[in-house]
Amino acid sequence: MPEVETAEPMLRVERLTKTFRIKSAALFAPPMELKAVNDVSFQVREGETLGIIGESGCGKSTLGKTLLRLIEPTSGRIFYRNRSLTELSRGEMKALRKELNIVSQDPYSSLDPRKTAGYLIEEPMTIHGIGTKKERKERVTELLNMVGLDYYHATRYPHEFSGGQRQRLNIARALAMNLKLIVCDEPVSALDVSVQAQVVNLLCDLKKKLKLTYIFISHDLSVVKYISDRIAIMYLGKIVELGDEAEIYAAPLHPYTEALFSAIPPESPFEEKRKIRLTGEVPSPMNLPRGCAFSTRCPRCEPRCREEVPELTGVGHEVACFLAPVQP
Repeated sequence: MPEVETAEPMLRVERLTKTFRIKSAALFAPPMELKAVNDVSFQVREGETLGIIGESGCGKSTLGKTLLRLIEPTSGRIFYRNRSLTELSRGEMKALRKELNIVSQDPYSSLDPRKTAGYLIEEPMTIHGIGTKKERKERVTELLNMVGLDYYHATRYPHEFSGGQRQRLNIARALAMNLKLIVCDEPVSALDVSVQAQVVNLLCDLKKKLKLTYIFISHDLSVVKYISDRIAIMYLGKIVELGDEAEIYAAPLHPYTEALFSAIPPESPFEEKRKIRLTGEVPSPMNLPRGCAFSTRCPRCEPRCREEVPELTGVGHEVACFLAPVQP
């Protein structure tokens, strides 16, 4: 996909951290800290799709919710169009939610089963006092058509839709406002493969038509490759590699990225592909290693890796690894 150029990034994240306090199993012991998001920094340009990949439990969903302050960050700063989201009051943040929204992973649990589809789509407009009742009804019909549903679906309840239709309904509800940025939190992981393709193509079409910006979170490597302009690889709460989609897939620099991509089945039965099998234990996010978090599984680990934490460095294609080739 073509790279999108802009003078200022739409979203800028600086050293974002989210820590959860977990009650200790030992009596009278102090609570433990779980770093779900650990010192993360990146930028998102207007009109692009940033894909975020990683194993289950690496902090992808927590990062997405923290960016929208659905979960409050522990430290760090988030800037949206040069406005610091972390410093906004609750009222100011509510007003800004007209431009920021999320499409959740489970299309059924995110919908109120007692309300009709039309009510669920109209609700955000009602909360923000947008339009008259007649205008809102017309907008509901327009949004249903936009996501491939018909006007009569407005009177149906969530249980009367298929999984793909429910996700389309979620997308229509997200688009009810004047949206600019959408966090897609594994929006197709609960759907069949054929339905996944329909929803992904719908997201691509809406992006072009409405000039949207996406943060697309997934563990499906092929889906992220198809939809993303740039890709961030996460491991235990940190971004270990960040760059253009084509460059990262063609020449991954981090050992974890190499192992991750080696699991993708070859496109041709005649193509030979070496699968990298990682050994060693995955560290607990409540007890991270002193140095690089991947040092316990890295096949190229050196003494320095166990003592120092590598920073994300590079121009364009960034990587957090002492052993990665130096980029020009």
